Amino acid sequence: MEELGKKTLQEPRIKFDNVSKVFETRSQEIVAVKDYSMEVLTGEFVSIIGPSGCGKSTLIRMLDGIIKPTYGAIYLDGIQVNEEGKMPKETLRKMGFIFQQPNLLPWYTVRENVALPLRIFGLSGQAWEKRVDELLELVGLTKSGQLFPYEISGGMLQRAGVIRAMVHDPEILLMDEPFGALDELTREQLNMELLDIWKETRKTIIFITHNVEEAVLLSSRIYIMGTQPGRLVSTVNIDLPRPRSLKMITQPEFISYKQKLTKLIGDLDLSKIK
Repeated sequence: MEELGKKTLQEPRIKFDNVSKVFETRSQEIVAVKDYSMEVLTGEFVSIIGPSGCGKSTLIRMLDGIIKPTYGAIYLDGIQVNEEGKMPKETLRKMGFIFQQPNLLPWYTVRENVALPLRIFGLSGQAWEKRVDELLELVGLTKSGQLFPYEISGGMLQRAGVIRAMVHDPEILLMDEPFGALDELTREQLNMELLDIWKETRKTIIFITHNVEEAVLLSSRIYIMGTQPGRLVSTVNIDLPRPRSLKMITQPEFISYKQKLTKLIGDLDLSKIK
């Protein structure tokens, strides 16, 4: 396989084919996403960015079966998802979803929260218990495993949310602005930890963010969306060396990508008031 982010003959792991989503209210139809197409290869780290209300979150909610496309098709490993209605458990198990808020159950300890998907998917045994411990250690939460969510910091909560999505060993991570509510320092730290996790596991990641710098730092490719209706307007391949580091942020090539993407999004915002 050629280097990620460049053209290959590899079949896409995930494919959106002219997908639209229309929400109906009593008074009108709202087109949240229109004719969206995207391909993601196995092991790629791609980001989706764009103004608020452009349908970024709607895309991954359609992929993981929370909502169903109105038109078009979404494929996972060449098989159309949601075609028969409820998504099979074996398909759901391929994916881990990381929310904007960690949403841990307050009556469970941190460790019990992390292990929750194992109960959902009926996975038990010493090997899975060991995996919980390894993931807690990976993000520095070993000593916090027996604490309850209200006893730990926001950054620690978000770390727990990330590894909870990984505990059942999904092949795909869907991340919906997971670090958006955190302070800049904690956010940068978690971004670097996420890159370490991706480097070790090579999971396929779709990362939604409104932070351009974050998208450039993490991604192999970035999809830029516009609003009214939500649609794909541009795709930018990020040809920066890996492993990535925070030192890159001040380098000319990084700054050039950031300026290009910022201008694209800025032009989109201006277009809404013309």
